[in-house]
Amino acid sequence: MSKSIEFADDAHAFDQTQQFQDVKHAAHEHLLTRIEELGAEFGRWSRQAISQFVDLEMDSFVRLRHVPINESEVRQIAEALTKELAGFGPIEDLLADPAVEDILINGYNDVYVSRHGVLQKIGVRFADNAHLLRIVRRILAPIGRRLDESNPMVDARLPDGGRVNVVIEPLSIDGPVVSIRKFRKDPLRPADLLSLGTMNAEIAALLDAAVQARCNVLVSGGTSSGKTSLLNALAFFIPDHERVVTIEDTAELSLNHPHVVRLESRPGGFDGAGVVSIRDLLRNTLRMRPDRIIVGEVRGGEVLEMLQAMNTGHDGSMGTIHASSPRECLYRLEMLAGFSGYQGSEVSLRRQIANAIDFIVQIGRQPNGKRRILSVTEVTGLGDNIVSTQELYRFEPKSGPDGEDIDHWQSLGILPHSPKLARFRAALSAAQGQADGGGFGGPGGGFGGMGGGMSGGSFGGGGYRA
Repeated sequence: MSKSIEFADDAHAFDQTQQFQDVKHAAHEHLLTRIEELGAEFGRWSRQAISQFVDLEMDSFVRLRHVPINESEVRQIAEALTKELAGFGPIEDLLADPAVEDILINGYNDVYVSRHGVLQKIGVRFADNAHLLRIVRRILAPIGRRLDESNPMVDARLPDGGRVNVVIEPLSIDGPVVSIRKFRKDPLRPADLLSLGTMNAEIAALLDAAVQARCNVLVSGGTSSGKTSLLNALAFFIPDHERVVTIEDTAELSLNHPHVVRLESRPGGFDGAGVVSIRDLLRNTLRMRPDRIIVGEVRGGEVLEMLQAMNTGHDGSMGTIHASSPRECLYRLEMLAGFSGYQGSEVSLRRQIANAIDFIVQIGRQPNGKRRILSVTEVTGLGDNIVSTQELYRFEPKSGPDGEDIDHWQSLGILPHSPKLARFRAALSAAQGQADGGGFGGPGGGFGGMGGGMSGGSFGGGGYRA
């Protein structure tokens, strides 16, 4: 091993030691004392001024206290103190790292990050829980959210568009639990999802046609499965002349569209007054002349207003929902409607769901962290008092020669049923007739549909009606 690598390893090891924490804590107290002695308006200092001040004071601190550390270790502590005074301490670099998707903190010395869908523990740590809480309060300060024993849970949107959730004692046993979800400044485009392998060209063309034809689409999936990113990508297909209103608990959507109105619910004050729910916002949205309504996440009583809006002229609306499968998504809609006080019959509710929802797009995160569309399912109507569905595409990876998984979407060879997609269906039928071999999507059966070219694949099987 070279000396440079050894030096880097030693430097990395030092900031994980208790000595680093002890010296940093003592130096931090020294800096606070010096700031008080100088009587300066520290809050108005630039980051560069703070960095210069820390460098000078660290040299003085080490010399006067005879601290047994070398020049490299002094620089590490000085850099950490600059982040402590001017930023967000140990997690500042993680917040600035575009590859980091989630930062999960379970107490002061247990930090995990998610990169590309894979969760791993890292060596970052805080001095103690009080230090962690101090950084958390600094994150929450610009938002104006209160965090104390009387209000021990906070869920808020960060100024940069991310989301932070904090739980402290007495609800959290082992110290503050912090979950920070970061979002891309530039939302993923459909072409990005294609290059990442989230879907193939055929699915992209179908979704393009469905959005432009004003089909109502629900994106279903689990936590961190990519629902919001997919919804952002679908918004690229919305025509520019339409007015889009988004409604969310915590604003996460970042639609690349010229006419977007963003609404966010309000949790209410200390006494519970002033609550504005998604359901309230959805009711008000109907008076705002929306062409499309996008609900960030359907999780409560707003499901009734959403279904009514989709059934009364607001076609092309979209939303996300937590569910493990398209069929489970339909069950969850029924359950949420029941919890919200729906008074009609089960058959009437199912008729509303069948008339409102056109497509359910199931997305999931694979064990290797990759996000993939698992299923594209069309809601075809109501039969025998059961919502009928037809799966159009299913994710079925194949094994490569070396045992690796190769992405593959199996089409069931059935054209979309919705009258809204009549033109798209006609384009597919025409392509089917021109394809070599005469079969839809058979060998050589590529076709160019609305929204982009689609290459022929393996088609077969039949639909299901659950």
